[in-house]
Amino acid sequence: MTAWTPDQLATTDRVDEIEISSRRADGTLSRPRTIWAVRDGDDIYIRSVIGPAAGWYRGTRRRHEGHLQAADLGVDVDFVDVDGDGERIDDAYRAKYRRYAAIIDSINSNRAAETTMRVVPR
Repeated sequence: MTAWTPDQLATTDRVDEIEISSRRADGTLSRPRTIWAVRDGDDIYIRSVIGPAAGWYRGTRRRHEGHLQAADLGVDVDFVDVDGDGERIDDAYRAKYRRYAAIIDSINSNRAAETTMRVVPR
């Protein structure tokens, strides 16, 4: 695993939505799904707003590998499960997406929080 560059972190900060694809058993990528991502320090985090039932989230469970696309940034990634740091990630979602107040409670719900993953470039 490698680290995000400052330019890559800046790109994910400035866009509201990213696309995530999971890698299938045959090595191909699933259809991209548009989701929200937040930065905390030098790390990028994602969650499923509807929790573990989301198809894109279930896809990440198989190989924990995939692809992130944000504007002109495209990176193969690993999905690393996160246990803890929930309040910091909640705060990051509140700060970045504050103009979408009606959705913040959903992305910060217990159901969504249990799907929190750190996205690490490969």
